[in-house]
Amino acid sequence: MTTTPPSTVRREGEKPKQRVPFWDNARFVSVALVVSGHAIQRLTYDSDNALIVYLFIYAFHMPAFAIISGYFSKAGPPSARQMQRVITDILVPYVIMETIWTLLQFLVEGTLTVNPTKPSWTLWFLLALGIFRLILPYLALLRWPLLWAVVFSVGVGYLSNVDSTFSLSRAIGILPFFVLGWKLKEWGVVDRWGVVERQALPMRLAAVAVLVGWAAVLAAFIDGWRAMELRFWFFYDDSYQGLGEDQWWAGAVRLLLIALAILLTAAVFVLIPRRETWMTGLGQSTMYVYLLHSFVLWPIRESGVIGGENSSLTWLVGLLFASVAIAVLLASPWVRRATRPLIEPKPTWLFRPAEETRTGPLRVGPSRTDPTGARRR
Repeated sequence: MTTTPPSTVRREGEKPKQRVPFWDNARFVSVALVVSGHAIQRLTYDSDNALIVYLFIYAFHMPAFAIISGYFSKAGPPSARQMQRVITDILVPYVIMETIWTLLQFLVEGTLTVNPTKPSWTLWFLLALGIFRLILPYLALLRWPLLWAVVFSVGVGYLSNVDSTFSLSRAIGILPFFVLGWKLKEWGVVDRWGVVERQALPMRLAAVAVLVGWAAVLAAFIDGWRAMELRFWFFYDDSYQGLGEDQWWAGAVRLLLIALAILLTAAVFVLIPRRETWMTGLGQSTMYVYLLHSFVLWPIRESGVIGGENSSLTWLVGLLFASVAIAVLLASPWVRRATRPLIEPKPTWLFRPAEETRTGPLRVGPSRTDPTGARRR
């Protein structure tokens, strides 16, 4: 005789929770933009067209990811299971991926630099998600947590001693977007305004106007954006002094960029399909794409094929299409099966036996959701 676990028991007449395709579509769009931005980065040195696309993407793609992650986060006191998942879903995959990067750099460059406090390339966001999970319950205790997150983000730019160690500067920089996502859920904005339902034509036209307007601003002043190295501002990484702007008003620039990112993210979300599409299933595997795509792009970027003479519009368009193809490939079932021990490890040996804990048994199994809140297949 088998019994149904308490967590799966439904009240009489209660319908099973349905998956909302919009969020999976949004995740895939976001991660495809991440891949695209990394793919065309070398083109930006010699191509204004590439720099326009690069700045267009970087203005909002990671803020969008953070908003989605925040929306599916809980601010209550963490349970033992939730604390365990910080280790199994974030810290252990980070150690695995950082170790692989260290070994690859040793094999290719001949230098062995072991420093897990400095995340390699894309791994910073994994640590940022861990930091977000740890501090959200404390932020939720405060009045106006979103305002405090903005204050922290703007204020950290004045502190040159807060750097990329453990992704701290970047995590604090994009913290407002994560908190905004959580507050949107708490305020019930998505349900009240029907955000995940079909958007009216005027809303979609307004969203297109916002995105086209941003692209036009980038194109019209591209020489100025290149001269001021605007792309580094979108990393939310360096201090204002490190960015070459140590004036007292430098924080106002970051505040404007935060507002811009929210506006652009909202515009993109309006245009994302609400129904199931070819990318809905792929959006359930975005962490695979995010953590693995750098291993595909790195040898291509380091080979010197991209950039220089190969910086034409044809190369730009080709790389953008290739980026989508890479995202689709890395989200495919056979890639997930082959790399699951790396992305979804089950380190049972790390945890104390149930009889030694006061919080009850800690079951180490596959997590139902990934660090961004995507419900895994």
